[in-house]
Amino acid sequence: MKKRHAIALKRGLVVAFVILFGVITGISNAQDRLKTYPGYDQYQKMTKEMQGAAKLGTLRVTWKDGGKAFEYTKDGKVYRFDVGSKKTTEIGAAPAPIKPEGMGRPGGGPARGRQFTEAVSPDKKFKAFYRDRNLWLSDADGKNEAAVTTEGNEKARIKYGTASWVYGEELNQNTAIWWSPDSAKLAFYRFDESKVPDYILQMNQTKLYTTADIEAYPKAGEPNPIEDIFIYDLAAKKTTQIDIRDGKPFDNDVIGHYAYRVSWSPDGKELLFNRTNRRQNILEFTAAAPATGKCRVILREEWPTGWVENSPPMQYLKDNKRFLWTSERSGFRNLYLYDLSGKLLATLTNHPFEVANVVRIDEAGGFLYYLARDGANPMMMQFHRVKLNGKKAVRLTDPAYNHSVDLSPDGKYFIDVAQTHDIPPFTRLLDAKGKVAAELAKSDLTKFDQLGLKKTELFKFKSADGSRDLYGILNVPSNFDPAKKYPLLVSVYAGPGWNGARETFSTPSTLTEYGFLVASFDTRGSSGSGKRAMDAIYQHLGVVEMDDQAAGVKSLWDRPYLNKERVGIFGTSYGGYASTMCLLRHPDVFAAACAQSAVTSWNQYDSIYTERYMWIPQENKEGYEAGSAMKYAKDLKGRLLLYYGTADNNVHPTNAMQLIQALQAAGKSFEVQVGPDLGHSGLNQNRMMEFFIENLVLR
Repeated sequence: MKKRHAIALKRGLVVAFVILFGVITGISNAQDRLKTYPGYDQYQKMTKEMQGAAKLGTLRVTWKDGGKAFEYTKDGKVYRFDVGSKKTTEIGAAPAPIKPEGMGRPGGGPARGRQFTEAVSPDKKFKAFYRDRNLWLSDADGKNEAAVTTEGNEKARIKYGTASWVYGEELNQNTAIWWSPDSAKLAFYRFDESKVPDYILQMNQTKLYTTADIEAYPKAGEPNPIEDIFIYDLAAKKTTQIDIRDGKPFDNDVIGHYAYRVSWSPDGKELLFNRTNRRQNILEFTAAAPATGKCRVILREEWPTGWVENSPPMQYLKDNKRFLWTSERSGFRNLYLYDLSGKLLATLTNHPFEVANVVRIDEAGGFLYYLARDGANPMMMQFHRVKLNGKKAVRLTDPAYNHSVDLSPDGKYFIDVAQTHDIPPFTRLLDAKGKVAAELAKSDLTKFDQLGLKKTELFKFKSADGSRDLYGILNVPSNFDPAKKYPLLVSVYAGPGWNGARETFSTPSTLTEYGFLVASFDTRGSSGSGKRAMDAIYQHLGVVEMDDQAAGVKSLWDRPYLNKERVGIFGTSYGGYASTMCLLRHPDVFAAACAQSAVTSWNQYDSIYTERYMWIPQENKEGYEAGSAMKYAKDLKGRLLLYYGTADNNVHPTNAMQLIQALQAAGKSFEVQVGPDLGHSGLNQNRMMEFFIENLVLR
């Protein structure tokens, strides 16, 4: 769920687009009744017209000659811009886009929650691989196979050279085998899942016979897998266990309950990894000696009132000894310079706002370039430069806009794409001082205006507890008439770190053409306002975010064109959970909800993700009860459509089943749509709109 949709941010912009604009996994054909409903013809007509209605002035460039020139594609042609002369030359027709080949995850990575099953040594002489729950070694061509481990077996539920599913899913650990740079040593995982309960998923339910997908799946508060890390010395044929828990037993409080983001130090002398306690409020960046397995702490992060970031971004300098480290220890994400001894060399930024990401380390010039959230609001990224000693910090972009940049190789210029929610992007060339050197492209809204499309509105509203200003965005149809009253659809995700509002220009949601207003709202768990601001959701998932969604809707109640009696909400995964909880907990605000692949109780979700924000149910009983949809089943007043996939190995079907059981026990009417043999997915958009029109327009 999490950043896997958002978070993440890590993927978050794509998901925000998908959720907001209703591009949901499923069948594209209309449902039986939809084409007879009001708004359908207008939607069909306008959807085709709206594609490409805004010709955006966004250029993606390729720098040439060390920064003296760059090339870009525009209107099907390739151009070259000479920085010195400011002259543009047409080169020729743009090549046809290359169609991606193959299937699977982007970048050819392993399946979700899994790890690569083999790794070739840096010198290309050997191959380490996972087979039958053990680690094996062979020549690079596959000859001379030998088992490095032999104790892994299904009965004991022990495995080497791979990881537990939840490590891949929640800690992004897609590797479990790591070669040292000199190819002399091999580090690898060992997992003991003997105490982890299995989740059995019935597969192939549309076939003549079904099969079982059995996964050791630790849910919140249940036993976790025990991980260990070993190093095998090829020459000595000796295996050494890394003391990842400093001799302490595996329990909830020990640092090393989780050990991940494993890699060798650039010089190969130590094995590096992150380790946390089960609560995930303490993180240690750790180094281990291969010969002895003894560990030392390079640096430590702790956040007493919530969680720490599991894998803070870091980047080595050219000497492979110094590195940039990202930390929220000040209450805001900032950048620090360390060396591998653990010495803090410089506090590079100390902003009362969030650093977003590093653009470049210019060691020759002695500068660090980065983006930070210090525009007119936290959604507006700004380009900054600071000396590598933390001095002479300067912002290089206009805070009235949201910026994305591309710095030239020589650092003398940068391409700046600037925009806001209602100002379409324009591209300029700026010099190292932030002065405009050339105007390169601007957006063309001719067709946008001819179609009568309306720009997205950004607005502020108070959080439910009145403590913070939050942001929302509102889309209206092309034929909008302020004298009429419109039903409202709320597109939601609402998980930690997700932002409902944004400062990027886009064409309005096509769903408005059915005759709806479409909105999306931030919560107190949205990113951009600092670590302390996000503490509000800690141990309160399902309450704080949903109250803020309701507050966002209420902030629109005084608008004469909003029919506040006809408000619907929809989302997938965490968004499905939010849709369910908003309808159940705020029946005075929401009249209908389409909840897709939804968690319905945090007891049902995996340990690492859930406990990061909720801790364990044994010690946060009230929080888990308050965040359970079943608690409120008896309070259902509006119309609810539930969707789940029978093969969902992420948000298990038991989530939907438990809510269905509770609603039936409470004597409530509701609808269910099932995705036979589908995984973590969403209802097709046409069925969803059929549901909303029936319950918010025709009823």
